[in-house]
This record gives sequence, C-alpha cells and structure tokens, in this order.
Amino acid sequence: MFVDEITIKVCAGKGGDGCTSFHREKYLAMGGPDGGNGGRGANIIFEIDKGLKTLIDLRYQKIIKAPKGENGRGSNQFGANGEDVVIKVPEGTIVTDLANNEVIADLVGDIKKVIVAHGGRGGRGNAAFKTHQDNAPHFSELGEPGEEKTLKVELKLLADVGLIGYPSVGKSTILSCISASHPKIASYHFTTLSPNLGVVKLKDQSSFIIADLPGLIEGASTGVGLGHKFLRHAMRTKILAHVLDMGAEEERDPLQDYETIRHELSSYSASLAQKKEIIIANKMDLPNAQTNLAKFKKAYPNLEIIPVSFYEPDSYTNLINGLAKKLKEINNAEENTQTSISHVDYQFKEEKPFTITKDNNVWVLKGEALEKLFKMTRFTEDESVVRFSRKLKGMGVEDELLRLGAKYGDEVEICNYIFEFKE
Repeated sequence: MFVDEITIKVCAGKGGDGCTSFHREKYLAMGGPDGGNGGRGANIIFEIDKGLKTLIDLRYQKIIKAPKGENGRGSNQFGANGEDVVIKVPEGTIVTDLANNEVIADLVGDIKKVIVAHGGRGGRGNAAFKTHQDNAPHFSELGEPGEEKTLKVELKLLADVGLIGYPSVGKSTILSCISASHPKIASYHFTTLSPNLGVVKLKDQSSFIIADLPGLIEGASTGVGLGHKFLRHAMRTKILAHVLDMGAEEERDPLQDYETIRHELSSYSASLAQKKEIIIANKMDLPNAQTNLAKFKKAYPNLEIIPVSFYEPDSYTNLINGLAKKLKEINNAEENTQTSISHVDYQFKEEKPFTITKDNNVWVLKGEALEKLFKMTRFTEDESVVRFSRKLKGMGVEDELLRLGAKYGDEVEICNYIFEFKE
C-alpha cells in the first residue's frame, strides 16, 4: 500500500529527576551534598532509509513516545540518558509542526536525519547547587519535560522526470517501455492510483528516474479526483513530461486537455507551472494523430514535442534521448547558478518570559520559561519553593502583577495550579 501523508503525535522523553542526597559514611561527619543529576530524555529522530518508498510504517503509529532519562542518585551518580527513538522514513519526507505550520525538516540531499522532538534536560541534583553561601542545599530539580508535537509527515517522491496527463493517455505504457518498471496497465480510468517509479538507463551507463504520476482531471488543484495526491509529487521533479493522446482515442481534444492541465498546475503552484516541460505526443499510430499534432504545433510552436507510438519502438529511443538531453541542460544550469553561503544572519526578537491575564479575579500566568521552571520545581522541598519564588521575582513577575493592580493575597494560577500572591 502506498501512503504518502500522515499525522502523528510525538512525545520526546522527560529528563530524569535530580537527586537530593548527602554523603553518609562512618566517622565522616557533614559529608556534604552528593545528589547526582538526572539523564537527558530521549530525542525522537527521523532518519532517511533509501529502501523505503512509502510512509506505511507510520500509518498505525498515532503516538510515538520516547523514554525518559534515568533519575540521578546519591554518591554523585548521574542518571543515564534516554535512548533516542529513530524512525526510518523515505527520502523526500517533509515534516511540518501543525502548531505553527513550520517545516521542521525536508529530508533530502545531504540531510540524512533530524531531531523532530528534543528530550528534556535532566534535573540537577543538590550537589550542583552547592555554593560558598550555601554548602548544603536541601533541594534538587525535577527533569525538564520533553517536547510534544503534532506533526504532518508527507512524502514527495524524488524523480527527475514526472509523467503527467489525463487518465488513460498512456503514461504507464510509456513508463513500462522506457524503464524496467512494470506498472498496472488497463483500459479504464485511474488504473494508476499511486506513483510508480522507473529507472531509465542510457547507453553511456548513466540513468535517470522517471515517475508515472496519477492522472489529472479538471479541478485537481482543489483536490478533485486524485488532485493533491499527484501534484505533491510533481513538485520534486525537474521536468514535467506532459503526455497527450494525439489520437483522441476517447474523443478528447489534446489541445483542450493540455490547456486544462496547465491551468491546474498554475492554480496549485506558480513554481510547479514554471518547471521545464516536454510534450509527449502519444498514440501517433491512430488515424487522427497527425492532424491533431499539426493543430497543436500551430497553437504552441515553441514547445518541445516528441511523438511516440507503442508500435514504433524507435520513437521511445528518441524520447529517452530527448529527456536525457533536457536533464543535462538543467543540471548544468543548476551547477552554474549555485553560490556558496559563507554566513547566515540571524535576527533575535526579544520576548517576555511570561504573560499575565485576569480571569474571574484570578491572575493567570503563562509563558514557556515560567512554565518550564514550574514543572522542574520540586514543591515537596521547602528550599525548592523558596528558589521558585526567587526566580519568579527575578523574572519580574511580582513587579508586573503589582503594576497591573494585583494585591497581596490575590490568587495566581500557573499551569492550572492556584497560589496565593505573597510579598
């Protein structure tokens, strides 16, 4: 089964908790703090496996969870890091975070693997908080929560040439004649329900990849028929080989078919419509083929057209050579236009670590830094609570609450927990 788009939830591992411990040994008084740090939570990694051609392995994994890091222990023993979870995906996979529609990774070319969800940092043990002012801290940190994301994972097949055109114009037949691929071929529409890939080998031992993409119909850019299922994969190709039934076997007008599909390409993506194009005039053995070809050339005199027929094997040789020549031109042009990037400019925008709103006389505090501090605080330890309060004051939370009109004794909410605002 060919699966090229799924939605999954990933939960990276929580960091291990730090340990609150003091050295105990006979005849050694005041041994001091020796609580170790927790280990890092496991990351979730997507890695290319060139043997895969579909996302079917992920279809039944609605949630992927990574293990947490080990907790720290006494005697300055640090917890082990969680073992990363590596998910194999086909080359050409794009991973998008649905929370902000940001593309996390496009796994193609030199990018072999990427961390899609980072594990949380391990909490620090009390030994890490020892200072000259406090040489016996009685508190430690909890592990940082791992990232949780809902991801859209989609596959855009990598091919040099994409065969496009209406259903039943002969795309699968052409693929079978010029490559070693054996797609399903029949005389009814939508025989091809998923892309088929074939490798075309040339006499000089070079080769290129060609994809037989599902048939287009009017309205494909809005999802009609196989719509986006086809157009997604066409985005990766270098050449669009537009197959037209010049014989008008089903009483279709090749010129009208071409114009309709060009409209669908433009409606879906301007960059897709600008790709290099070759017209494959198929079924030239039929009676009306020459007349329709002449009409088409008159309407589009500047398009490169290669006539082919199943009953003329030499025509496929001309097609292979024509596609190879066009690919060589494109590859040479890409090499000449590539420029090296010596540096990247980053712009940092200053963001407040928290926001404060009022909801039914309760002051609600939100913010990534603030919530992370809350989740990593061990509220069963008095010194941890004091440290939490001190950190909040350092962030400016107390000053901002007073500025907004809060009074000591008001209720403050953080992560659905209610606290009393005290001086």
